[in-house]
Amino acid sequence: MSGAAHSPVDHDSAVAALRASYVAVPADSPVRLAKRTSNLFRPRQRTGAPGLDVGGLTGVVSVDPAARTADVQGMCTYETLVDTTLPHGLMPLVVPQLRTITLGGAVTGLGIESTSFRHGMPHESVRELDVFTGAGELVTARPDGEHADLFAAFPNSQGSLGYATRLRIDLQPVASRVALRNVRFDDLDALMAAIDEVIATGERAGRRVDAMDAVMFAADESYLVLAQFTDEPGATSDYTGQRIYYRSLRSRETDLLSAYDYLWRWDTDWFWCSRPFGVQNPAVRRLWPARYRRSDVYHRIYMLEQRYRIAGRLDRRRGRPPSERVVQDVELPTARTAEFLRWFAGHVRMSPVWLCPLRAGTRTWPLYPLTPGASYVNAGFWGAVDIAPGARDGDVNRAIEAKVTELTGHKTLYSDAYYDRETFDRLYGGESYRVVKKRYDPDHRLTGLYEKVVQRR
Repeated sequence: MSGAAHSPVDHDSAVAALRASYVAVPADSPVRLAKRTSNLFRPRQRTGAPGLDVGGLTGVVSVDPAARTADVQGMCTYETLVDTTLPHGLMPLVVPQLRTITLGGAVTGLGIESTSFRHGMPHESVRELDVFTGAGELVTARPDGEHADLFAAFPNSQGSLGYATRLRIDLQPVASRVALRNVRFDDLDALMAAIDEVIATGERAGRRVDAMDAVMFAADESYLVLAQFTDEPGATSDYTGQRIYYRSLRSRETDLLSAYDYLWRWDTDWFWCSRPFGVQNPAVRRLWPARYRRSDVYHRIYMLEQRYRIAGRLDRRRGRPPSERVVQDVELPTARTAEFLRWFAGHVRMSPVWLCPLRAGTRTWPLYPLTPGASYVNAGFWGAVDIAPGARDGDVNRAIEAKVTELTGHKTLYSDAYYDRETFDRLYGGESYRVVKKRYDPDHRLTGLYEKVVQRR
């Protein structure tokens, strides 16, 4: 297990710096984070106004191994958190798949991973959180009490109500290793039936399942990955070097990873999205330093390309058609997921597709209203498709939105969105949002949710 040492956190000073930076923002300027990096695929507005100083909010305040909780600052990455908890034999209930996703980002913007079939999304393991609101107030929100409305509305608010400065989250025990079973399915309905079985029973073929996700390479080729935490000895695989994790699903029925490597198995190649950078070419991979084989490095390169369109200009010179970015995560009820995947394979024709089962918790979160206790599958697909003659950039994404809505699903809002205001309000708790927005950001210092995720394209 990795266990890098981290400096003690002076949380009070960090909050004081945040308050001071808020006061320094002109009253007629929008309030935003002074943050250069992001895991979002939405464009971020650049202004000359100063932003909120969150530079001191990147650490772990404390870990209580007995209570299995941690107090974590809002800008702390999961990489830093995992490095702190693993030496105690603990991990967050849900660890989103990319190292530099922050705790605050995973809660206000939603997150998911292979333990979500047991524990839901990251916000469902939050006991309380301190939120610095658009009104410049610091409030502690809990499931009940004075600020229960903010606690409920914070997930999927995308920073439009305030920013988390501290979160108290639950932790769970984790063993030193993770044993994997990669089970092939040639039929999507059979895959969904197997997922439902594991969600209902917590096991498959008589063996406990601690984590579960899947990959669809084609409508007739998918792999369900069943993970079990274990301390049993054995040689572990390493996918941070020349070998590539997602390719192993097709060639190995079983595998064994260290707990640390399992948590970050998708990060080295940003799932499979390192392909356009040539990093999966053996010759390039040998020359590309391992420390730069990380999702945040690829993301920065990708966003530079989106800004300057170098590849797009080269494609035009070569006579290639323009392309549309299709980068989305959507949640479908398990009963409708196979139907969506068959439609996606026939109409969008992108692969692979990541599949992550999710069991919604017992309460409703108004800005992302999944049915309490119901089972869903997150489908994640990240790439680009050619724009057909006569079509518009965005048509494929609009078709995906319509299909997901037809199948009573939802999509997360970290990327492009095209909903009209009425549809958006219906899907994402518009009336509840307006009530909470009025209370905690009455002067609209923070960009509104719809304006941030739809209008800023």
